[in-house]
Amino acid sequence: MIKLASLVKAFDAKRIEYSIVHTGQHYDFDMDEIFFKELGLPKPDAHLGIGSGSQGVQTGNMLVKLDEALEGAKLVIVPGDTNSALAGALAAVKKGIPVGHVEAGLRSWLEYMPEEINRVLVDHMSHLLFAPTKVGYDNLIREGIPRKKVFRTGDVMADNIAMLKGRISKTPLPVDVGQKGFAYVTTHRAENVDDPKNLRTVVDILSRFPKKHGLDIVFPVHPRTEKRLEDLGLAEELRKVEGVHMIKPVSYLTSLRMTKDARIVLTDSGGLQKEAFILGTPAVTLRNVTEWVESVDTAWNIITGLDAKKVDRAVRRFLTSEPKAIDPMRFYGEGKASKEIARIVKDAL
Repeated sequence: MIKLASLVKAFDAKRIEYSIVHTGQHYDFDMDEIFFKELGLPKPDAHLGIGSGSQGVQTGNMLVKLDEALEGAKLVIVPGDTNSALAGALAAVKKGIPVGHVEAGLRSWLEYMPEEINRVLVDHMSHLLFAPTKVGYDNLIREGIPRKKVFRTGDVMADNIAMLKGRISKTPLPVDVGQKGFAYVTTHRAENVDDPKNLRTVVDILSRFPKKHGLDIVFPVHPRTEKRLEDLGLAEELRKVEGVHMIKPVSYLTSLRMTKDARIVLTDSGGLQKEAFILGTPAVTLRNVTEWVESVDTAWNIITGLDAKKVDRAVRRFLTSEPKAIDPMRFYGEGKASKEIARIVKDAL
């Protein structure tokens, strides 16, 4: 939903008629309806109400319902690398409808990762591929996708930040951490959350962090992560640590405000790495790869995985010496990605 914020405004400006189909993949209010309200998005024309399930069951259920929901469409736009994106693209091509992929060409090179499977399949089914970065564009060309299908447009999420700049600073923080500052933490990736050993390591890293680095942790807990923590008896352990604030999932604007104000971000989220880069906050990536290589190449993001020593070294480095100031928007289309996508879509239609 978040990727639609700047895109629907650009479509409206170009007078492109569109319908929004909501699969219901994110069925928690805090991760779903609140974003529509906060960003002023139009209500979906169809809500499929898919809900939870295994990767295959969820995608299969979407396909069944999308077959009817896409009837009469001339072009189907799918954003990102979710099961919804895969199902939307597959349902469209099976009906002979062209597909446009927003955020095309990103690669982690981890073949087992669900998001990687989704994004590769969607890219190779699509007729219009909107690459957010030069790296994404180059990946697509190397994979043999014809150049006439591939467009380096910039990133719609960067557009969002430019569009919402005035509202971010006015959004209140969810926790009062005083003057000492805080680290903003998120984790939800399957490799970190579903593996009990890795989740134990995450908890160990966070438990030692406030005392070791002198910063509080603000940790909005993803519902899936919360369930795993509870199941393993780790949630209560983490709640007892002084300086660790475990809170409910936050809205998009609240997340951007936290990212902007944090001294440092620790995350396994690709989107949050990029947002931290754009908002001028150093990031430590709790994965072994990143799709947003620009942030690493410019030294604003350090990849550590779940190696506690690497995490500590990265945090100390950022807290003692901030990276060289640059303009990150130059990597992501200067805030004009959505307008460029709308222009291309208009021409295609």
